[in-house]
Amino acid sequence: MDIEQLQQYCLRKEDVEETFPFGPDTLVYKVNGKVFLLCGLENNPLRFNAKCDPDRAVELREEYPDNVLPGWHMNKKHWNTVVANGNIPSKLVRELIDHSYELVKGNRKKKT
Repeated sequence: MDIEQLQQYCLRKEDVEETFPFGPDTLVYKVNGKVFLLCGLENNPLRFNAKCDPDRAVELREEYPDNVLPGWHMNKKHWNTVVANGNIPSKLVRELIDHSYELVKGNRKKKT
């Protein structure tokens, strides 16, 4: 997956917005106003931070120690940095994006 594919994949999801709140080099995707993915535009290979269930995060880091790392500059219990350099299945990369999106979208509080 490259940056253009990441952008297209994220923007296809419902209620997603693409933002640059940390400056022009950090792409941030939000669902319902909450961050679910961050990506530096200067990274080669593609690296992004995605939210993850803590138990699943530990399992993924053990299975893919070079490609799923504790989230850079994030809460390391709840965020992973994913290195999409071809050594991790593309299907899993998409699943991690979907998982992050669903976690964040599901945390939305209902207005009364």
